This record gives sequence, C-alpha cells and structure tokens, in this order.
Amino acid sequence: MAEFPTLNFPPVQLKIEEQEGIEKILDIVRRKYVTLTPEEWVRQHIIHYLIKYKEVPVSLMAVEKSFRVGRLIKRFDLAVYNNQAQPVMLVECKAPSLTLNQKVIDQTIRYNMKLHVNFLLITNGMQHAGYYIDYHNHKTKNLKEFPDYRTMTEKKIKPE
Repeated sequence: MAEFPTLNFPPVQLKIEEQEGIEKILDIVRRKYVTLTPEEWVRQHIIHYLIKYKEVPVSLMAVEKSFRVGRLIKRFDLAVYNNQAQPVMLVECKAPSLTLNQKVIDQTIRYNMKLHVNFLLITNGMQHAGYYIDYHNHKTKNLKEFPDYRTMTEKKIKPE
C-alpha cells in the first residue's frame, strides 16, 4: 500500500483495495473504485468532509466533469449543485506535495468563468483557501472556513 500523508481534515473512513495490482479508492460520488493518486486522496477527503461536516448531499455533487473554456475542454475536480441543478461551489484539488499558488487560483478562476459559482475552494489537503464571489457588488471575500450546504445554496455569507 502506498503511503499518503495525514491531511488537514477530520478523519474519514475511506475504502481502499487493490485491483489487478493497482490501488483503488472508492469514490462515493461516482459510485466506483478509481485509481488512488495523491490528488484523488485529497479529493476523497474533501468529499467526505463536505458530506459529513457541511451537509452536502452526495447526490448533488459531481466529480471530474468536462466542460468547454473557449476552444479547450477542461475538467473540474468537484462541483456542488443546488436542487435546481445549478452549480454553487467549485473545488479544485491538488496533490499534498503541490503548493497552492497564484497559478492554481488562476486555474480555478478560469474554470469559474464558465460555471459562475459563488463559492470557490482550493485545497491540497494540507492548506485550504476559500473564496466567496459577490457578483452583484463585484467583490471577492476570503473565507475563514468552508461554507455549509445551506450557506452555499442561499448564496449568503455571514458579515465579518
């Protein structure tokens, strides 16, 4: 079994097994085992965290869906939707060894030009960054903590 670092999330129960010599992890959103990579390790932790601690319904999450940005086909890591099937949050996951830098933020912003969500989360499992985008007032706010599902769908954040 490959060794992955303990991440900066509460502990979760992940199902890992070996299939044909390849380590796989159960993705409860896609309902299948997927290859266990460092990025997937982070993605599965954030998925379980959002479900257990932020009350995000698993049925309103999507993983690695393709979309078009200009002429390019891109794929987001994780999106959360409201009951009207509109995306409300975009999550960009990186491997724990990668630094969350301006390049990662820019990538997430480019993806959001298409999805137009109010909440952006970026994580490598060790560090996290959250942003609320207020399109009406043309402002972006750094979040101190990840929003719960109700906050995401109401598109309101608590004033500082």
